[in-house]
Amino acid sequence: MKNDIIEILLTEQEINEIANKMGKQITEDYKDKDLLLVGLLKGCVPFMADLSRNIDLKLDIAYMAVSSYHGGINSSGDIKIKMDLDMSVKGRNVLIVEDIVDTANTIVTVTELLIHRGAKSVKIATLLDKPAGRQKVYVPAYIGKTIPKAFVVGYGLDYDEKYRNLPFVGILDPKVYIK
Repeated sequence: MKNDIIEILLTEQEINEIANKMGKQITEDYKDKDLLLVGLLKGCVPFMADLSRNIDLKLDIAYMAVSSYHGGINSSGDIKIKMDLDMSVKGRNVLIVEDIVDTANTIVTVTELLIHRGAKSVKIATLLDKPAGRQKVYVPAYIGKTIPKAFVVGYGLDYDEKYRNLPFVGILDPKVYIK
């Protein structure tokens, strides 16, 4: 798998530092608030685990499975909720944890849905931000690293459900997905 990576954008150490720094900031920002972390599966899992261990607050954790990538390397723009939350967001301060914000289609759709359901606030914490890929105007509240427009995998991010288990984030060699 590592031979398919042409450049490492974030090392394991850099990811740990991001989770630590972001966790401290979230702890400060939400110290007197009822916090619900919502992870968007599947890509969020490694970052959500590391980030949550760095937040020194009582909080709840829930997951949604939401997808706009139905195979391939580009968002289809068609947002599908494959698994919904198992708890109410009404009156809660929701922090959505993402692996990457790219087009912002998914984030905007989920944010609007949670606000419609009565969330007190909805913000985004993302490991990676790729503003060059935006189709909707959106700036996450917490950003680990801004990256260039490239197809990245590792640390939860995948191509065709592969590469999620890499301990770093890297640019996937186009020869893997260009046929």
